[in-house]
Amino acid sequence: MNNPLLDPNHKPISFREMMLVDDAHDKQLIENCHPSGWVNPSPAGKYNLLVIGGGTAGLVSAAGAAGLGAKVALIERNLMGGDCLNVGCVPSKGVIRAARAAHDARSGAEFGIQFTAQPNIGFAAAMERMRRLRAGISAHDSAERFKKLGVDVYIGNGRFVGPSAVEVGVKRLEFDRGVIATGARAADLPVPGLKEVGYLTNETVFTLTELPRRIAVIGAGPIGCELAQSFQRFGSEVYLIEALHGIMPNEDPDASEIVRQSMMDRDGIKLMCCGKELKISKADGGKRLTLDSHENHYDISVDEILVGGGRKPNLENLGLEAAGVEYTAQGVTVDDRLHTTNGKIFAAGDVCSRYKFTHAADAMARIVIANSLFMARRKVTDLVIPWCTYTDPEIAHVGYYEKDARAAGFDVATITESLEHVDRAILDGEEEGFARVHYDKKTGKILGGTIVARHAGEMLGELTLAMTAKQSTSVLSSTIHSYPTQAEVLRKIGDAYMRTKLTPTVKKVIEKWLAWRR
Repeated sequence: MNNPLLDPNHKPISFREMMLVDDAHDKQLIENCHPSGWVNPSPAGKYNLLVIGGGTAGLVSAAGAAGLGAKVALIERNLMGGDCLNVGCVPSKGVIRAARAAHDARSGAEFGIQFTAQPNIGFAAAMERMRRLRAGISAHDSAERFKKLGVDVYIGNGRFVGPSAVEVGVKRLEFDRGVIATGARAADLPVPGLKEVGYLTNETVFTLTELPRRIAVIGAGPIGCELAQSFQRFGSEVYLIEALHGIMPNEDPDASEIVRQSMMDRDGIKLMCCGKELKISKADGGKRLTLDSHENHYDISVDEILVGGGRKPNLENLGLEAAGVEYTAQGVTVDDRLHTTNGKIFAAGDVCSRYKFTHAADAMARIVIANSLFMARRKVTDLVIPWCTYTDPEIAHVGYYEKDARAAGFDVATITESLEHVDRAILDGEEEGFARVHYDKKTGKILGGTIVARHAGEMLGELTLAMTAKQSTSVLSSTIHSYPTQAEVLRKIGDAYMRTKLTPTVKKVIEKWLAWRR
């Protein structure tokens, strides 16, 4: 009987659809991450740890365990490195950086830089640069490297055939502890006509070599916004379609509004939010989209459609029932120590976590190593997980949002400092943005924070460290920041917090003390 939570018709996307197989750089990547002549090893006894999935969670689990002396098997059916290397963080940030260079070249007049002609934006060259850099990075995740680390690497589909056994092809692998780290993929959207006309996702968009003149991006979450802004900066006409209001609806509304204004007013993206009745059909020389947005009806034609929202865990063809591993539509069911319902098997990364970030998968894998091999009791709920959306400006966040902190029972206070008051931001021409910290009024403990700035992701580490160390907001004031830096905005928040301690009573006592000293 088919499980209704699984798609019986799902066929995993092949690396041949993710890559330009005739491109020299992509050939190098494929040879590293899915080598054509690879011969799977012969199992030799029971493995201490068997890992299904060669993305971040799987690679960290395998390398960490092997480094400690464990006998480890790693199974990957597609490309080692998973989404992050091949179709996620690495290629997207390469594209974003090139698009930012294009924007900066056009924006030189503000800084006194004059061009006699508009800069020539070479989309094909930018994509070639991305593929070259991605191929270079791929050596770190290669099958050969992991073999040298002492890991038995199997290329093929791994399927549980019992509570402590997996088959890869005709080979049966026995294990003491297992890890499911199969990740997630772009989810199908139930939009009429979408499948018929064809569309791109993050798994296929990086194969483009020609810039689409017009592109519609469906979904104004992080992926959609990052790529929509990049295509607009390369020179595409971009339509960004979102069912909810505004963009990035899960972020701090003030933060997402700044990015929305930047993308629309400065970059020229056409946002159609609160989109209803979206329908897609083929049109002469393109693809036609009709929808209603804010009482307006739109009928537009584009050359490409990019679906930039929604992720679905990879659960198909794993034999989870045979292993006694339960799951839902959201992924494998785990407890806060990442145990599945089979005590011998753990899960980590996108297949089980609501935090679908590379660094979260890495952190979860480290918990799995400790808990699976050494009977530790580390909890995923103890992790302080930051995240960043790499638009321009970026939105970076860690911990609670204000409403969530209140719901959790904290007596919350919030301090916000604008970058308009930070000298380095003024000098950089990057005043659009702010830092915001939420803290517990009783203890001063930092509960969460959001930064909106061009390099917000780089600035957030200070807040994350302070939260990990369970520090008071006062630590931001006592930490010396180099001048001039945009990170000084956090020191300003610390100073503002210290001023809240100067109550009228305290001030009166201080005044009397100083008067006595005169």
